[in-house]
Amino acid sequence: MNIRMKLTAVLALAATLPVLADIKINDNLSVNGYGVGSYEYFKQDKSTSTDSLNVDSALLGATISYKPVTAVFSFYYVPNTASGLDVPTGHSGVNQNGDEVTLLDANVTYDTGSGITMTAGRFLSYMGYESFYPIHMDQISYADGDFLAPIPGYHEGVHIDYSDKSQTAGLALVDSVYSPYGATKGDGELKHNGGLEAYYSYVGITNLTLWAGYAYDSKGGFEVHSISTFDFWASYQIDKQTRVAAEYVNKDGGTGNKGYNWIVFGDYTFAESKFSLAGRISGEKLSNGGPGFTKYTICPTYAVTDHLSVRAEYSYYHYTDFTSKDANFFGVQTIFQF
Repeated sequence: MNIRMKLTAVLALAATLPVLADIKINDNLSVNGYGVGSYEYFKQDKSTSTDSLNVDSALLGATISYKPVTAVFSFYYVPNTASGLDVPTGHSGVNQNGDEVTLLDANVTYDTGSGITMTAGRFLSYMGYESFYPIHMDQISYADGDFLAPIPGYHEGVHIDYSDKSQTAGLALVDSVYSPYGATKGDGELKHNGGLEAYYSYVGITNLTLWAGYAYDSKGGFEVHSISTFDFWASYQIDKQTRVAAEYVNKDGGTGNKGYNWIVFGDYTFAESKFSLAGRISGEKLSNGGPGFTKYTICPTYAVTDHLSVRAEYSYYHYTDFTSKDANFFGVQTIFQF
């Protein structure tokens, strides 16, 4: 199948997706979800190119609310076979346990009514500016993950959070911050190791968010070295159309798992238009002379409806201390959500 045929297939997938509104079953139950498909092409230097045409992921979730208690459950689908593309997946990596469908969210939250909530179950990491969920991303690919992958995914445990008009904060105790099972669950035990996460965010200045987080995984089990990760990011909505952001992440997981990532980001939505354009410059570097890269990304998105969007991305990599000098990535993605 040639590239033109594959692009046509992706757009055909978008056309066949139903247009649905938010579904409220009753006062206590609502459901939500999304489906994402893409064509992706990747080539390093003069090596053989790789491409894929996939339904990347799909999610179906339910929220059950009997105030002050809320329960969230979701089922998550990713193809069982990896695409083989050597592109960063960030913290939305595929399942490593071979399951195509997995229980993703499974947690219960108690709201004290005083700004404090307490949650137990399986939930997403606090860490990372770029979202786990493709419907909340501004690009197809992630900024990091080629060599270091510092942003965790889901894990099991408990967390307590506080919020008021100007700030939010949280502390989580989990089975593991990182996981041998990919991004969809933790390691499922506390006998050999455990983890914690904490964050603080200040939103007291209009349109500005300042965020700082820390994660720690103890040595033991699948971790041969304790891991400490610091994450700092800021986002500012300049006006209705323009948003800018920056992030710096430092991870220390011992030899071969120590380094940093950074992002500089901007997004512009054209006035009276469904068209937006995102630009990103990002980088990653392993310590002690390990490989790294600088990545340049441009990604236009067109909102066909409130529930359906089509985006395209071109990214160029410049590598240092690596077997390749550069690489090119191109993708077209359709996103349906309800």
